[in-house]
Amino acid sequence: MRTNLIRGVLAVAVVLAVSAPAFAQSIVRGKVVDAQGKPVEGAIVTIEAVEASRKAETKTNRQGEFLQVGLASGRYRVTATKDNLKQMQEANITQGRPAELQFQLSPTSGMTPEQIKAQAELQTLASSAIASMKAGNDEEALRQFQEITVKIPNCADCFYNMGVIYTKKQQYAEAENAFKKVAELRPNAPDAFTGLANVYNAQKKFDLAAEASSKAASMSGGAAGGGAEAQFNQGVILWNAGKFAEAKTQFEAAVKADPSMAMAHYQLGMANLNLGQVPEARAAFEGYLQADPNGAKAAEVKTFLSQLPK
Repeated sequence: MRTNLIRGVLAVAVVLAVSAPAFAQSIVRGKVVDAQGKPVEGAIVTIEAVEASRKAETKTNRQGEFLQVGLASGRYRVTATKDNLKQMQEANITQGRPAELQFQLSPTSGMTPEQIKAQAELQTLASSAIASMKAGNDEEALRQFQEITVKIPNCADCFYNMGVIYTKKQQYAEAENAFKKVAELRPNAPDAFTGLANVYNAQKKFDLAAEASSKAASMSGGAAGGGAEAQFNQGVILWNAGKFAEAKTQFEAAVKADPSMAMAHYQLGMANLNLGQVPEARAAFEGYLQADPNGAKAAEVKTFLSQLPK
């Protein structure tokens, strides 16, 4: 925690903010085809968050296409099902860049009974690992993901989830190795570098965190700088490094990219306070209340507004 005084106005205890999920809509879309590559109409597509209790469901149209909007950013397990056929993929859904998936539903007629059994066991183990992770049983989930990577060394999603667990356990060296493995397996995906940014930020290695966050932002596409979420994350890293002016620039960009991101307004207000820019701070805090009147910071923001001069 860092404390700064606003000379001649008031003293404000600066509350260190952490990255919070944005509330803008994100999109997942794709197509489901059969073994011959023909569109599958009426396939049920289930979209379930890996690390939270969020779930959505939709169906494919005549062209085999599906679209789901209104999802919070995060990791999701997406399953396409039709009759007795099923396929599951994990996707990283973020603002500014729709997740696009392709499914092919086909029978396992070309597989030996041993292969079918092994595949079923791995699917069961993966489902169990995800369930353990969602239930907060991190040790069991970690053991199961490690078991999968022994059999499937290129399971990038397994290493990503392991990185998340290690970060939560503050085992930063292991988390760094896991996210670096994801970057090796998926060099063009931003999630590995977002994970690394969080790991470095937690260790106060702010230069490395900023570098990783910048890579994640450049890979995210969409709006300039990688979208509101990436800009907000970069702002948090700069804030933690005490670079308030640079952090303000990132928070301003995040607010511009997504005016509904309440925490971006809040952090912009805090940056303005630390820079002694009281009118700007007041405007940012008012923006927070407009975006999320009953948010976690609402009471604190109202106190600030009651004390700041108009």
